[in-house]
Amino acid sequence: MAESIWVLTDSEQGIHEAEFESPEPAKGEASYSIKRQTLRGGVREGVDTIEVDNGAVKFSVVPLRGMGLWKAWAGDTEYGWSSAVKGPVHPHYVPVLDPNGLGWLEGFDELLCRCGLISNGAPEFDDSGRLRYPLHGRIANLPASRVEVAVDESSGELAVRGIVDESRFLFHQLRLETTYATKVGENRIRITDKVTNLSGNPAESQLLYHINFGPPVLDAGAKLVAPVKAIVPRDPRAAEGIEGWENYPAPQAGFTEQVYFFDLAADAKGNVPVLLKNAHGTAGFCLRYRREQLPCFTLWKNTAAEADGYVTGLEPGTNYPNPRSFEGEKGRFAKLAPGASVTFELELELLTDPKALATCEAEIGKLSSGLKPQVFSAPQQGWTKV
Repeated sequence: MAESIWVLTDSEQGIHEAEFESPEPAKGEASYSIKRQTLRGGVREGVDTIEVDNGAVKFSVVPLRGMGLWKAWAGDTEYGWSSAVKGPVHPHYVPVLDPNGLGWLEGFDELLCRCGLISNGAPEFDDSGRLRYPLHGRIANLPASRVEVAVDESSGELAVRGIVDESRFLFHQLRLETTYATKVGENRIRITDKVTNLSGNPAESQLLYHINFGPPVLDAGAKLVAPVKAIVPRDPRAAEGIEGWENYPAPQAGFTEQVYFFDLAADAKGNVPVLLKNAHGTAGFCLRYRREQLPCFTLWKNTAAEADGYVTGLEPGTNYPNPRSFEGEKGRFAKLAPGASVTFELELELLTDPKALATCEAEIGKLSSGLKPQVFSAPQQGWTKV
């Protein structure tokens, strides 16, 4: 049977289906569903979500927020975090270009939030103190102009696809085309993103995936497992915790974030596996991505009080989230000729079986054997703006 496709939004064709539910599976087939709904009330007012349920894993995509991934569930285990911001937040309420450069934080509560496409790091200001690049860029607060969902009954694949444009007249025209795909009954979500330069001029693009977890995946005693070649603290605050970078404490009121930059090893196929597991090995998350596409990895630790956002971020990217000009000087961006594209591929595996967690950890252990990680006790030139 051919793939069935439903166009839910197409701004050029004037199409917008506020409510949608995929047809019931054929009798005897495994259960699945794709639903679209519009949220009401508070800063969620008018936000549409697309919920995909493959029978084992459920996840919610937010087209209005750059096709971000709000939350996911594997059985009764929720993947995401509890931000002080109770979203998903409509972009109308996010002052991305606030003069202090930090307005992006007023919409931040997703499981997966893209940062980019022009810049993805810390705010940057010109010599007069005016904002040049806001924190983490604009893409997460731009709406998709086209959204479609698809079901392929022959393969069991369910997909959500979207197009988001980030453009400024006389400056840049970048397009993000994204696909979330999963198969009925599996515990994986595959993401494929293509960024295209629509301009007649060359362009430089940056993209970082801010993938965030709170309880139950994050708890006192949780651990990050990765094939580390080198690790550098971003600043003196991060250097204070370098000896225990892979371990997580209980929530602590007043905790100040710590950020680490990594060089990670890839397997024979060029994939980098990273595992986050809770203290008892009952819930975890395995991330896989292509090192040639996303050569930089950042770890964000923000183990503050739960009321303030007890969270950690796993962040593969084209670059480290330093100011845009610094990363540009180091050549850490995707360079795009007119009409050229670059593709990024990630796999998110939601783990609730201790055996599956052990399998992922063993995979990383095998890849790490023989590595002698360089662990720097202070920020390093070339890695961070010291």
